[in-house]
Formats: sequence, C-alpha cells, structure tokens
Amino acid sequence: MSGLSGTSGPLRPPTITDALRARRLLADHLPPTPMWSYPALNATTGATVLLKHENVQPTGAFKVRGGLTLLAGMNAAERARGVVGYSTGNHAQSLAYAAARFGAPCAIVMPEHPNPAKAHAVRALGAELIEAGADLGEAAVHAERVAAERGMRLVSAADEPDLIAGVATAYLEVFDREPALDAVIVPVGGGSGAAAACLAAAALAPDCRIVAVQSAAAPAAHDSWRSGGALLNRPSRTRVEGLATGSGFALTQRLMRDRLADFLLVDDDAIGEAQWTLMRDAHTLAEGAGAAALAALLVHRKRFAGQRVAVMCTGGNASEREIRAFSAAATTTAA
Repeated sequence: MSGLSGTSGPLRPPTITDALRARRLLADHLPPTPMWSYPALNATTGATVLLKHENVQPTGAFKVRGGLTLLAGMNAAERARGVVGYSTGNHAQSLAYAAARFGAPCAIVMPEHPNPAKAHAVRALGAELIEAGADLGEAAVHAERVAAERGMRLVSAADEPDLIAGVATAYLEVFDREPALDAVIVPVGGGSGAAAACLAAAALAPDCRIVAVQSAAAPAAHDSWRSGGALLNRPSRTRVEGLATGSGFALTQRLMRDRLADFLLVDDDAIGEAQWTLMRDAHTLAEGAGAAALAALLVHRKRFAGQRVAVMCTGGNASEREIRAFSAAATTTAA
C-alpha cells in the first residue's frame, strides 16, 4: 500500500485501485470469508439473504483487514515507533493483531470497564491496554496524549484511508460472489465499513444499494450523513459497544455522502432480537454490531421483500453479558 494515512492536510480518499492492492496484500494473511444463504433466515426475513461471515476472522471481526493493510504500508522506522489506537474492542484487536504480525509496539486505549473478552484478546495479542475515559471520545483524547508523549503513530478509528482500503476487500469478495445483489446492509460505528462498501459498489456493482444502519441510541454518523455535510456530535447511550461512537468522521462521511442509498436507525432491543435470530436461523454467534444489519432487515422487511440482500455480520465478539441478555429475551418471547 502507499501509506495513504500518513500525509498532512485533508486525507485523500482511497480508490478502488487501493482496495485491489489491499486484496493482493491480504492474500498472504487472510483467506476470503464465507458468504452463505440459510433457508430458515430467508423465510424469517422474506428476502434472499446472503450472510457475509466476517465473524470468522482471526480477531472475530472485519476490522483486521484494515489493521493489516495499514501496518503493511508503514516503513520500518514507523513500525519501530509503534501505533496507538482507541477503540471499544474490534479496532483494538485489529491493530494489536497487525502489530504482532509486523513486530511493532502497540498501545490501545479503551473506555473504562471494557468488554472483558475484547480486553483479554488485546492483551493476549501482546498489546498494552490502557483504560481511560467514560466513552470513546474521552478515550480518543487520552490516546492522542499517549501518542504525543511516546512518539507513536496515532491511528484514528475511522479517518484512515488504508483502513478503509483494507476493509473494502470484504466487499470485493461480496461482489465477486454475488454481482447482482439488490442491496448490501452495513452496520456503522465510525463508518469505515459503509464507506468501503460504497467504494467497492461504485466500481463493481453500481446498481446495488448500500444501506447503512446504526443504533438509535448513538446516531452521530446517521445524523451527520442526513445533514448533508456537517460532522455532528451526539450522545452515545447504546449498549452495543461496536456502534458506540459520539461523532461523525470526516473521511467516512465524505465517501458515504454521494453513494449511500439510505441510512436507517434501529433500537438496541431490535439488535438483540437479531442476535437471537442469527443464532436460531443461521447458527451464528454475532456481537451486537454484527447483528445490526440483520436488525435493519427485520425492522424494515417491506423495503427488502423478495430482494437479494447481503447482510454483513461484521463481528462475533459477543460478551457473556450479551449472550445471556439476548438468550433470556428470546426465552421470554417464546414463553
């Protein structure tokens, strides 16, 4: 990769060429993930659903594609200084995994009291874990301070062209497998996944609608996109940690602005129901963010009825608390 993220001034958006380069690079590190259709899930939704299983990545989430792409694009001196990231979990694991693969120091700042499974995974990968701040915004401020004090490379949660180019390889796989999709539904926290989907669809599947979804309890990216250009701050009250961002990001909003077909909101309870539906109908464990795309399909069945829809299961790092919660809710509903 060209090291798109390391320039000063406004970031240059990644291109489809960057995504293709990332795919070639990642071929040495990650096999393509499966995308399957499940008859029971099709019957539940009223659509032909192609479930993209990014939950089977070695870190349990799609973001590993971006971390590997970014570290591969750094030179030896940059890697020696190391990287600092801020994350609720999956971006953290992505950077920790890539740093371990390329022999770079890595520090991760998480908001206080993180998901224990994700925190354990970050430490197991050899990264330093720092708990600071009540939310992702406060963690980001602390990460910036750590990077400045140690001379390390601060890695944004979303405003990184190399991360987006890497994530776009998932959508190259989607359109290679199913070039005639009607829609792809993508969960949004910072927006790297939806931005990457827009990038790939514009080049490979211009008739396919890219539909984003976010928790109604953390609507910063949704509201920023609806505004037509403003980067808005919003309270983040969601319990779905992968969607818990409090502000829009400039680069991902720029990529989504002209290509995104729609941006939907769903509540956290609908996401929990989607987690259970994935367990029941597709034998798939998904964290909340990984089930949000299916939640949008279930809530808005009429919009997608009879269509061929790719649903991105972006991660499977559900905490024990999450699993107990959606299992209990499903038991109550069944009773």
